[in-house]
Amino acid sequence: MYSREERMKAIRLYIKYNKGASDVVRELGYPCLKTLQNWYKAYLKEQETGVKWQGYSRRPKYSSEQKRAAVEHYLEHGRSNARTRRALGYPCKDVLRAWCDELIPETRQKRTGGIQYTQEQKKEAVIALCTRSGDAKAVARDYGVTRQALYNWKNDLLGKGESMTMPKEKPLSDDRDTLLGEIEGLKHQIRRLKMETDVWKKAAEIIKKDPGVDLKNLTNPEKALLVDALRNEYPLKELLVCVGLARSSYFYHRRLRSRPDKYEDLRSRIIKHFWANRGRYGYRRIHARLVREAIRVSEKVVRRLMAEANLVVVGRKRRRYSSYQGESLPSAPNLVARNFRADAPNVTWLTDIAEFRIPAGKVYLSPLVDCFDGLLPSWSIGISPDAELVNSMLDRAIATLKPGEQPVVHSDRGGHYRWPGWLARMEEAGLTRSMSKKGCTADNAACEGLFGRVKNEMFYNQSWDGVSLDEFIDILDEYLHWYNEERIKMSLGAMSPVEYRNTLGLAA
Repeated sequence: MYSREERMKAIRLYIKYNKGASDVVRELGYPCLKTLQNWYKAYLKEQETGVKWQGYSRRPKYSSEQKRAAVEHYLEHGRSNARTRRALGYPCKDVLRAWCDELIPETRQKRTGGIQYTQEQKKEAVIALCTRSGDAKAVARDYGVTRQALYNWKNDLLGKGESMTMPKEKPLSDDRDTLLGEIEGLKHQIRRLKMETDVWKKAAEIIKKDPGVDLKNLTNPEKALLVDALRNEYPLKELLVCVGLARSSYFYHRRLRSRPDKYEDLRSRIIKHFWANRGRYGYRRIHARLVREAIRVSEKVVRRLMAEANLVVVGRKRRRYSSYQGESLPSAPNLVARNFRADAPNVTWLTDIAEFRIPAGKVYLSPLVDCFDGLLPSWSIGISPDAELVNSMLDRAIATLKPGEQPVVHSDRGGHYRWPGWLARMEEAGLTRSMSKKGCTADNAACEGLFGRVKNEMFYNQSWDGVSLDEFIDILDEYLHWYNEERIKMSLGAMSPVEYRNTLGLAA
């Protein structure tokens, strides 16, 4: 179908265009992409073996009568390639083009140019391209080539990126009104860009957005704030267009901001309760306090108002004091088995030692926790984790017991709970010992939780510079009294342990 010269032309262009088959077909008008790839493979094989490839020797797929019938149909029906293929069912578009080039070369409008044009013709076309006043498509149409082929000629002659400049004069408009209109348009464009810059700056200043934020991603209340901030500098209509906000939405959000705050009294009460408890209550306990004052409000509202007022209970973790000194004596069995619930007071007690480090030194707390309601029957505070610290605590707790009450006392495996003084007091009062597994804090989790609450609410996030050890002990002791008598627990129906026992008729 194609001569060797035509095949070699296509292969050379294929190599020149870095194997861009579509560019070759666009410029030459033949063959199809698959055929070009097959030609290139045969060319590589020819270079390898040295045997010239003469093309495929297979029998033609279509007869000369079919070829003539297809070309005649093409001429009689508007010279439409697609219409001919739909009517006859053959051949492919590239084959039909080749038949037309073979039988009626003077009638079909070729899309090709390139190598078939002389160098002078290419130069003439490139000059027309570089000096054109209209579209490049018109120049390509005049020379019967594609726009891509025209630019390929330009790159071959001038080099890529270069242009042939021809002297030409563009007369200035004598129309004064036109020039003034252009100036006004430029001024308007500069004003609009400055307005967008000012809006971005205000977004970073007022609503703490990053510079260059996409204004479409802002909420309508945020857009209304920006418009209000710049309304004295720019017209309202232009600002609304810039931020993408409807006029009705702007005035709606403006009216909302002008309304009195319906949560003003509630906000002040929340702040009062938060600081009255030294910043230790979260939104659930604040909500419980409000309910006790007959104020009906959602927890979500309390949480939102606290977030707006930046009322946050902040805590952090510190290294925990460890009193473990090895297995000097046999340990007691774990009778509690992580069941930190009790049906009555003085059934199960938990104990442990916590360390507080301040600039003046270290302070140690040894409390007893009743699993019934979390009440602290007794506690000791000292500057040394010695036997006196735990023994004095146990003596005061035993003094609160009624006849017949013999609770289980659960602790870790610290040395304090193996010393003779502790063991003697336990045996004399008839109390039962229980110990956690070695190194397992979960076995005494309820007591560990108490220490976490005490440190988060009273110790962390405060400066203890200039506070002596005695002053710190008084502050800690005051907090523990408040913990028993006033601090509400949600598990007790928003009551403190003492209040809870009073409602049950139990002596605290």
